[in-house]
Amino acid sequence: MTRIEFHFNAPERLQYVCRLLRKAHARNLRVGVVGSDVALRQLDTALWVFSELDFLPHSTSADTQDVQTASPIRLHADPAQWVGLDVLVNLGDDVPQGFEKFERLIEIVATDDHGRMTARQRWRHYTAQGYDLLQHDLSKIAPP
Repeated sequence: MTRIEFHFNAPERLQYVCRLLRKAHARNLRVGVVGSDVALRQLDTALWVFSELDFLPHSTSADTQDVQTASPIRLHADPAQWVGLDVLVNLGDDVPQGFEKFERLIEIVATDDHGRMTARQRWRHYTAQGYDLLQHDLSKIAPP
């Protein structure tokens, strides 16, 4: 069964996701990130400028299939086609289709009212499906 975690109270959501992806990449995990086209474009840009010392190899839906397959980090609005990834990170408002084929799903929840409201809806969906959810309150963690 997929392990589902909610990381909430993310004040700088994109920076947090970049750090999370850096950590996953260092552990040789293959990660898919799903969300709106706007959020994924912003993340793509953030990954290029995130750190002068780290390169986080990633692909988007605009890349060729070969590039996407070779990429350890994939950004795409539709995760249903992905095979062989370990972790799914959700930046979207909805429950991602096909999340159950991943070992782990991480829901990133910002501090705004809309983000909290949609996260509550996803939380209810997962618990209704019988998932035990883990929660990480990022406001209680010291910044890196």
